[in-house]
Amino acid sequence: MPIAAPPAETAWLLHNILGFDGMDEADTTAVLQEATRVAEGVLAPLDAPGDQVGAVWRDGEVTVPPGFAEAHRAFADGGWIGVAADLDHGGQGLPHVLAYATHEAFTSANMAFALCPMLTCDAVLLLEAHGTPDQRARFVPKLVRGEWTGTMCLTEPQSGSDLGTIRTRAVPDGAGGYRISGTKIFITYGEHGMTENILHMVLARLPDAPPGSAGISLFAVPKRRADGSRNGVRCQAIERKLGIHASPTCVMAFEDAAGELVGPLNKGLPSIFAMMNGARIGVAMQGVALAERAFRRAAAYAAERVQFGVAIDQHPDVRRMLWTMRALALGGRLLTLYAALAEESRAALLIPVAKAWATDAGEEAATLGVQVHGGAGFIEATGAAQHLRDVRISRIYEGTNGIQALTLLRRGLLRDQGAAVAALLAEIAATDVAPPSLLHAATAARDAATWLRHAPAREAEAGATPFLGLLGTVVAGWLCAKVAAHADAPPAARTAATVFLEQVLPRVHSFAHLLATPSAALVGSQPIA
Repeated sequence: MPIAAPPAETAWLLHNILGFDGMDEADTTAVLQEATRVAEGVLAPLDAPGDQVGAVWRDGEVTVPPGFAEAHRAFADGGWIGVAADLDHGGQGLPHVLAYATHEAFTSANMAFALCPMLTCDAVLLLEAHGTPDQRARFVPKLVRGEWTGTMCLTEPQSGSDLGTIRTRAVPDGAGGYRISGTKIFITYGEHGMTENILHMVLARLPDAPPGSAGISLFAVPKRRADGSRNGVRCQAIERKLGIHASPTCVMAFEDAAGELVGPLNKGLPSIFAMMNGARIGVAMQGVALAERAFRRAAAYAAERVQFGVAIDQHPDVRRMLWTMRALALGGRLLTLYAALAEESRAALLIPVAKAWATDAGEEAATLGVQVHGGAGFIEATGAAQHLRDVRISRIYEGTNGIQALTLLRRGLLRDQGAAVAALLAEIAATDVAPPSLLHAATAARDAATWLRHAPAREAEAGATPFLGLLGTVVAGWLCAKVAAHADAPPAARTAATVFLEQVLPRVHSFAHLLATPSAALVGSQPIA
């Protein structure tokens, strides 16, 4: 049973719809085919067993499920961590969008495993953007070779998403370095035992730093020092979770741990955004990947399950669910890869949209996958339930989808008086293949943006999530319209794109209604009972 999107189809979308020209289409296809081979042959067999066994913590050490360490070694030896890393540091130097496209196949196969190299790739991205030449030379090759892995240590028990309240301290050691002390929570693969070292990217503040987010700095803190001795970093526990059981989510204690500054003092948040934005695109791809995997499993089941004399994939309502899943995966893939390819200002606008829209779509598709299976979908043995459990986290981490919506509202719409949104919608409206439904949707998006710009602050905030859903649906619909109108489109992709335009795009008008008529209960301050 195929578990990932067809490599040739994704390559075709990249080159013929999204305008990717960083390499030949045949070469893109070859890279994605090899990624799919690794995904299906190496990672997928570990997925269900890893979910059942889970990661195990004992006395500060974490053991990942059987086969994960060997798979990580094979993954690194295949060059997959360094697909987009600099050639000078042992990477392949390929375009970043290609790395994200390969990440979809790996996540479809085994989301819990793929989280580890995803974050390592993001640490490489951060160091290449903000590390000193010496830091890049010392750290990046080890990360690319898979000798080390990387983490992102942001939040703390009292902070949640409010990083301005973090308490982890960094004290100068008098020799150019720093001593880091504090507790970080929800640290993916903070400890695992698969590699000789782990490089933690840690937000902390100096004793004399300004209060709030303006006083946060970023530090690189290894599990082991350069001489091989253990640093003051310890995993205190791992979380029991709804899904991604094989991925250890750690509580990390830093106790006078040696670290070094990355980027300027008190500019930790701007520096970490290089890693966060990479992670947000990666998480968007998780939504796409789980939508595709759930679709593939459900379609295979529906082709074999006979009810009322025929396979259930011949019943129109089941076909509605299956094609909706396929359409959501396609729309999310196009939206996410478009955001990854976009120039800086449009990427800043669309990354929060892609992260939230694609993960919402991933959960919807996984829910439909359970429904297609009927009662069997509610039973763990079929595997459909695991996709739903695993994908659920994608709407929460790397900034909840509500925070992505507020980011779109405040930074993507209000900060520039709507100029970036207006330019995007004007481009969509000018598309020569735009069907009337897309033009109507773009008009609804334009009207919604105007309403939000002039609405009272709390009413605008109440409309932020519907606006993100609206804008994401319009952009995905625009890209699907290009697929549907292209004479050389792969047949299944063209059908899925048409289903998106007919079944998903009309949701825009519901989003617009919700946005423009916020309930008084949402904007009021009376107690919720």
